[in-house]
Amino acid sequence: MIQAFAFYLFAAVVVASAALTISARNPVHSVMWLILAFFNAAGLMLIVGAEFIAMLLVIVYVGAVAVLFLFVVMMLDIDFAELRQGFTRYLPFGLLIAAALVSEILIATVAWTAGGVALAGRRAITPATVPNIEALGTLIYTRYLYAFEGAGLVLLVAMIGAIVLTHRARGGTKPQNIDRQVRRRPQDAVRKVTQPVGVGVEL
Repeated sequence: MIQAFAFYLFAAVVVASAALTISARNPVHSVMWLILAFFNAAGLMLIVGAEFIAMLLVIVYVGAVAVLFLFVVMMLDIDFAELRQGFTRYLPFGLLIAAALVSEILIATVAWTAGGVALAGRRAITPATVPNIEALGTLIYTRYLYAFEGAGLVLLVAMIGAIVLTHRARGGTKPQNIDRQVRRRPQDAVRKVTQPVGVGVEL
């Protein structure tokens, strides 16, 4: 009983916050509603036993993606009135994409429930006593180790490429010359001495 109540509560909040995310006039409010949707989606994942996905939703999406959205929205000077004017112009294209996504979801649902292959694929590959995170980690670091390492290598290359593309040599700056500092002689240094009033600085 409590599980059904929690499911309908989280699901209702997710649907309501998702609707408010796309309908809010203030973009900062939209990001806040999006964070609320992520938290409640994590609650839904906990109900079905996918605690790893719930943890990813909170740590990655709420802790990184949503906060990044919030900083970008607050820091950039965007004319949101002009953006809203183009909403009706791109509405047919958006409805077309939405229809394509809904049709793909329906086709995937029908393909999953049809045939004996889907029924065989539903069998659990790990015992129910094994935690979800432990089973996922065992599978990733044994059977899919090379794919996991390949994905990490792709992300590393993308990160290095982003750093190289955004790095620019700044002009008009005076960098630190460590070799010159090491070879400095005591007689070439500036000495701080106590001078009487009216006397210049001694170098």
